[in-house]
Amino acid sequence: MASTVAASAATAPRPMTPEERTVIFASSLGTIFEWYDFYLFGVMAAIIAANFFTALDPATRDIFTLLAFAAGFAVRPFGALVFGRLGDLVGRKYTFLVTILIMGLSTFAVAFLPNYASWGLAAPCILIGLRLLQGLALGGEYGGAATYVAEHAPHGKRGAYTSWIQTTATVGLMLALMVILGTRLYLGEKEFTEWGWRIPYGASGVLLVISVWIRLKLNESPAFRKMKSEGKTSKAPLTESFGQWRNLKIVILALIGLTAGQAVVWYTGQFYALFFLQSFLKVDGPTANILVALSLIIGTPFFLLFGSLSDRIGRKPIIMTGCLLAALTYFPLFNALTTYANPKLQAAIQKAPVTVVSDPKDCNLILNLTGTAKFTTACDLSRTFLANAGVNYDKMDGPSGTVATVKVGDKAVAGYDGKAANAKDEKVRFEKEVRDALNAAGYPAKADPIPTGSGNWWMIVGILTIMVIYVTMVYGPIAAMLVELFPTRIRYTSMSLPYHIGNGWFGGFLPAISFSIVAAQGNIYSGLWYPIVIAVMTFVVGALFVRETKDIDIYAQD
Repeated sequence: MASTVAASAATAPRPMTPEERTVIFASSLGTIFEWYDFYLFGVMAAIIAANFFTALDPATRDIFTLLAFAAGFAVRPFGALVFGRLGDLVGRKYTFLVTILIMGLSTFAVAFLPNYASWGLAAPCILIGLRLLQGLALGGEYGGAATYVAEHAPHGKRGAYTSWIQTTATVGLMLALMVILGTRLYLGEKEFTEWGWRIPYGASGVLLVISVWIRLKLNESPAFRKMKSEGKTSKAPLTESFGQWRNLKIVILALIGLTAGQAVVWYTGQFYALFFLQSFLKVDGPTANILVALSLIIGTPFFLLFGSLSDRIGRKPIIMTGCLLAALTYFPLFNALTTYANPKLQAAIQKAPVTVVSDPKDCNLILNLTGTAKFTTACDLSRTFLANAGVNYDKMDGPSGTVATVKVGDKAVAGYDGKAANAKDEKVRFEKEVRDALNAAGYPAKADPIPTGSGNWWMIVGILTIMVIYVTMVYGPIAAMLVELFPTRIRYTSMSLPYHIGNGWFGGFLPAISFSIVAAQGNIYSGLWYPIVIAVMTFVVGALFVRETKDIDIYAQD
C-alpha cells in the first residue's frame, strides 16, 4: 500500500520542492566542475601539443593531440560499465561522489606534470594515462547525475529538471574558456604558453573541494530507496542490461537512434567549430575562445527551453529535428564562417585555388596517425606540406609519369622526389616557392584581428550560436529520454553505456577523425562529412524505430 501511495505521489503534477532545487543545483554544479576538468585539454590542444608532442611535425602533432584528447572518450564506456553497475548495486549518490574524486585528482595532477623537454616520452605517456582516468570517471558521472535528478523529478517535469544537467557540459566548457582567457590576458601570451597554461589545471583543486563538499550533503534518490526497501535491486545489472535481448535491443537503438547523432552534433557545434576557427581560418586562440564563449552564453538557455518543451510535445521530435537541421546546414554554415572570419582567405581560395596535379599512382593515403610514416613521392610530399600549413587544396589526376606540381592560381611549383640525392635542398626550394606563391595570391598567414579587421564578428557569433542551438535541441531532452527507456533496477548501467559509446566514441573521436579526413583529402570542409553521415543515420533509425517516452511512469518500471 505504501509503495502505491509513493508511486501516485511521484506521478502527480506538483511544484518543485526545496529538496529538488538543492538536488538540481548540487548535481549540476558538481557536473559543471567535472566537465570543466575534462575540457581543459581540448580547449588548450595547441599548447598541449607544443608541450607534450614536440618531436612530431605540425600536422601529426595535431592529430596525436586530438587522439590523446579522444583517449579520455575511448574509455568512457568502460567507466559506464564499472560505475553504472556500482550505482545500480549500492546507490546513485556514493557512486558519483567517487567519480568526481577521480576526475578532480587526475586533472589537478596535470598542473605539475613535466613536459616532453624535461621527461621525454614519459611525459605524453603519463598525460594520456591521466586522460584515461578522467574518461573512466566521466563514464560514471553523467549517468549518475542524470538518473539522480530524473528520479527526484515529478512526472511531467523530467525534461525540465534534467535539462539543467544538460547545460553542464556547455557551461563547463564555457567556464574553461573563461578561466583560460582570463589567465591568458593577465599573464600575456608568452608567459601563458610557457607555464601559465598550468594555472587552469591547478584551479581544479579548488573546484574539487567545493564539489565534494556539496555532494556529501545529498540524499539517495527516492526511486532507488523505494526499490531497495522492496528488495527489487538487481543482483547482476550487467547481465540484465546486456545479456537479455529485450533490454539489449533498447540499448542498441538508444545508441544508433539517439546518442550517436546527438554526440556528433554536440562536438561539431562546439569543439570542432573552435578547432576549425583556429587551425584552418587562422583566427588567434583568445579571439576564437571569446567568439565560442559568446555563442555558448547566448545558446545555453535553449537547453532549458527544449528540455521543458519535450515534456509537452515529446523528446523524440526535438532530437530528430536537431539532427536533420545539422546535417542539412553544416556545409553552408562552415563556409559562412570562412567568409566572415577570414574573408581574405575566402577571396584567395576563390581567386587562386590551390591544386595538386600528379600521376594518381604517386598519390597515397597521407594519414599518419602513428607519426612514423615516411612520405617520399612528390605527390605525397606536396600534399603533406599543404596539410601542415592548413591550406585548402584540390587533387587533380595528371597523365601517367607526371611529376607532382602545386598550382596556386596560375603559378605552378614543381614538386620533388624525397628519395633523390638532393632531396633536402629541393625541399627548401619547394617550400619557399609555394609560400611565395601563396603570399602573392593573397593567402593570409593569419586572420585579421576581430573586430578591428576585415572579419565580421557579429556574423561569426550568429553562425556559432545557430550550431549551439542545434546542440541544445539534441542534448536538452536526451537525459530524460534515456532515463525513461530503462527500468529502475538497471537504469544507471543501461543508460550509461549507449550514452558514453555515442559521446565517447562517435563524438569524442570526431575532431581527430574530421581533421584526419581534411589532411588526407585537402579540402578544409571535407571533415564535415563524418558528422553529417552519423546525424543522418541517427535521424533515420530514431524516426523509424525509437519510441517516444515522455509519458512513461519511471516508478512503475521494475
